Amino acid sequence: MSQLIARKGLRSLLVRGRVNRNMFVHDWCGGFVGFNIRSEHVSLLGSFNLEWRRMCSASGTEKKNEKPKIDTVKKNQNGGGSVAVPSYWGIETAKMKIARKDGSKWPWNSFMPWETHQADLSIDVKKHHVPKNIADKVAYVIVKLLRIPTDIFFQRRYGCRAMMLETVAAVPGMVGGMLLHLKSIRRFEHSGGWIKALLEEAENERMHLMTMMELVQPKWHERLLVILVQGVFFSSFFTCYVVSPRLAHRIVGYLEEEAIHSYTEFLKDIDDGKIENVKAPAIAIDYWRLPEDATLKDVVTVIRADEAHHRDVNHFASDIRNQGKELREAAAPIGYH
Repeated sequence: MSQLIARKGLRSLLVRGRVNRNMFVHDWCGGFVGFNIRSEHVSLLGSFNLEWRRMCSASGTEKKNEKPKIDTVKKNQNGGGSVAVPSYWGIETAKMKIARKDGSKWPWNSFMPWETHQADLSIDVKKHHVPKNIADKVAYVIVKLLRIPTDIFFQRRYGCRAMMLETVAAVPGMVGGMLLHLKSIRRFEHSGGWIKALLEEAENERMHLMTMMELVQPKWHERLLVILVQGVFFSSFFTCYVVSPRLAHRIVGYLEEEAIHSYTEFLKDIDDGKIENVKAPAIAIDYWRLPEDATLKDVVTVIRADEAHHRDVNHFASDIRNQGKELREAAAPIGYH
């Protein structure tokens, strides 16, 4: 109450110039200091009041006339056209300073140099998980049934087939990572690194798709098919993961085995000359750290290696669940593309 009275008195002094000779003004420490205010103080405070108002008005005018700093960010066809981006915080400016090891400018917005990797080509691409229980057999049959319409629709058009495959393959990691994330914060427990591992898988599959988009342009009916398939598959896989994570991971493991088979046939057609071994897209060269003279065959080879790693990760996750354990009880293979 005393602070309110002090404020009102000071406001009256500043605005109207009227003052009582023995008033109390609240100081910074919360106490009260009594002092006599004479005519020169009133004059001084009145001048301060006018100067303060003038500064406030000037500040408002300056802010009104102030224009935001605009940084022009040039983007290639993968990141859109050349656009002017308002940069109040310097985010775009900081990003533009990122460079390759040789000092040249980093051209990609969709991934950074520290997100690139070299595929492990020594991995066994022929390895197969033999179904051992009912859940494994159900997963195996589901994947084999899913392959039938794919073979009929795409036949040996492996470029389009790979594009469609990646639009589906990028879904499970995101769904699994999202559900584990929600579970982790709901139960106040760690995930054992599995959230990051599954999201890494989803991002890696998405980069496969971005690479294939440089080689194959989908037709309108294929785009429509992608929308339909993605909606159905997302809903189905989401439900499956909620009901049985073990079954969901086993399905993904078998899907990756089918992906390996498709990319192996892709490589055979390249070797037989049925598909032209064109120069590798620039995005693939940077993402997989390929040599500048890399070709389509090199790209398909590293993608197949990625799929083999995803196969192992998901079969491993299903095995953990088969033993009656939570995924967090076993360390996730983070960075294991």
